Amino acid sequence: MPSRAANYSALSEADFIERANARLEEVYGPRRDEIMRRLMTLLMHQRSALDTSPKPTWSERDQVLITYGDTIIDGDRPPLEVLDDFLATRLNGTFSGLHILPFFPWSSDDGFSVIHYREVNPSLGDWQDIRRLASRVDLMVDLVINHVSRDSLWFTDYLSGTQPGRDYFIEMDPETDLSMVTRPRNSPLLVPVSTRRGTRYLWATFSEDQIDLNFANPDVLLEFVGILLYYVQQGARIIRLDAVTYLWKEVGTNCVHLPQTHAIVRLLRAILDFMAPGTLLITETNVPHHENMSYFGLERLGLERPGLERPGPERLDPERSGLERQSPDRLEDKRSMPDEAHMIYQFTLPPLLVHTLTSGDATTLSDWARSLPTLPPGCTYFNFTASHDGIGVRALEGLLPQHELDIMLELMHRFGGYVSMKTNPDGSDSPYEINITYYDAMKGTRRGADAWQVERFLCSQNLMLALQGIPGVYIHSLTATLNDHGGVERSGKLRSINRRRWPKEELDELIDSRSTPTREAFTSLKRRLNIRANEPCFHPEATQRVLDTPPGIFAIERGPLANGRRLLAIYNISDKRQPLEIAELCEGEWYDVLKDGKRWNPHPEERDILRPYRSLWLVQP
Repeated sequence: MPSRAANYSALSEADFIERANARLEEVYGPRRDEIMRRLMTLLMHQRSALDTSPKPTWSERDQVLITYGDTIIDGDRPPLEVLDDFLATRLNGTFSGLHILPFFPWSSDDGFSVIHYREVNPSLGDWQDIRRLASRVDLMVDLVINHVSRDSLWFTDYLSGTQPGRDYFIEMDPETDLSMVTRPRNSPLLVPVSTRRGTRYLWATFSEDQIDLNFANPDVLLEFVGILLYYVQQGARIIRLDAVTYLWKEVGTNCVHLPQTHAIVRLLRAILDFMAPGTLLITETNVPHHENMSYFGLERLGLERPGLERPGPERLDPERSGLERQSPDRLEDKRSMPDEAHMIYQFTLPPLLVHTLTSGDATTLSDWARSLPTLPPGCTYFNFTASHDGIGVRALEGLLPQHELDIMLELMHRFGGYVSMKTNPDGSDSPYEINITYYDAMKGTRRGADAWQVERFLCSQNLMLALQGIPGVYIHSLTATLNDHGGVERSGKLRSINRRRWPKEELDELIDSRSTPTREAFTSLKRRLNIRANEPCFHPEATQRVLDTPPGIFAIERGPLANGRRLLAIYNISDKRQPLEIAELCEGEWYDVLKDGKRWNPHPEERDILRPYRSLWLVQP
């Protein structure tokens, strides 16, 4: 397991009771005391099975691999065993964390329509395989909290009118005006279901097979608290709240980010801080950037404005990172500390990098990065470029003008991708996400495909790795996977384009061959990740400053640390040679960590020029 900065403080029982009562009051009002008694009974019953000792937080060594349990297959071997072998032989020590996408029995959406929450899909392996992986790396597990499969026992209970599932779902009169509801899909919101009581219409945000759960019923909340703690018992270190944006429904609202949703996220955070301190909570909210930021709790704390002064880092090891550590007794009021998600997905980054690297202009990327607020203590970003889903475009709302977005969407079509749509309140459809592999999204520029695909793609990954936060690398980025149009034809789902299953023998051959994009991406990213993990300037809480550069260059400074060390990450995001007109390069001597820390002394002809898609990581000790 990776070493980290310092321990994460546990929440005392008194503090937990105070916070939990407040959250339950927000959600359930006069029923608070009854639900609190039931919650405490559940927690006390589970506490003996959990490690409640403080655990370390994050450091520059934290890097997460994202994959399905069966992305790599090898005959009849259990895929989770194959994955464990791949980590041990190909990626030993490269990643500190592993996000295995839903590995439970499921009926659709490649795992996100869960049938049994406490079982491992037998086609993948068993809980012993999961625990073995969790002993090797920090395991991220999905809590698919918004909806459940129609094949679940809860839904069977609903159909027959028996407990506990009878009241787990949201019935709605089909004549109800739900036009204000924000949709991530263009399928019908209400699904007709035949029950013993006749036809009923149920709320289904994502599909007719994914029926939304009714959190107005506290039994549902308590059920998921039990599931959450069960995952922690099995070794989960990071809990991902899937589609949590849509958790609470209230007719007459847009049904996203409602106060009850935030209160439930804060309650789950308090439970983890009390029962399993150091277990991290990450929210998956594919929405415009300012909405995504709300899951840090910044608006509630009055910390939402960029540049506002905030408390400094509180859990950093000065001997390792050179960052000052703030004593706990200086944190004056725990109630003013962030108590919602530890991490949020940086959903703006994937589409914004596509725009930047295909247009050859970093202006919007630089402006956006400058606008990011200083992170409050105990919070960080989860940076990524690709995932099992498509490249969401909602996060670009307010950042890119419509004509720029239209140009990017048309280009992704030309590069073999698709565009999925969502339904708007007025009944119209608009783009929701691009379905394409990230490698093929980098096939060219607005002028079309060119010979720079590998270099452009690696530039996108190298840039993401340097940004403040914790990086997540999708396995198909690690392998430079091409668009899987055959997968789309077989499944009928556009997202299958980026969910290829690799036969292990074929993948091994591509990695070991002398000249393949897979080998080049795999070896380059692995090397860059290993360098990053040993550079203290990449600590998630090391400061970030965007430098003034020409449009063809993007550059940031990480640090300086308490010991004076700082790092410049500089990128040519275009297919043209770019002048290195960066004032900071004139300040003292710099050392190139990508070249074994040697003094940066480029050839005279290259000193003031950066070649297309070149990356520099320069440090000043």
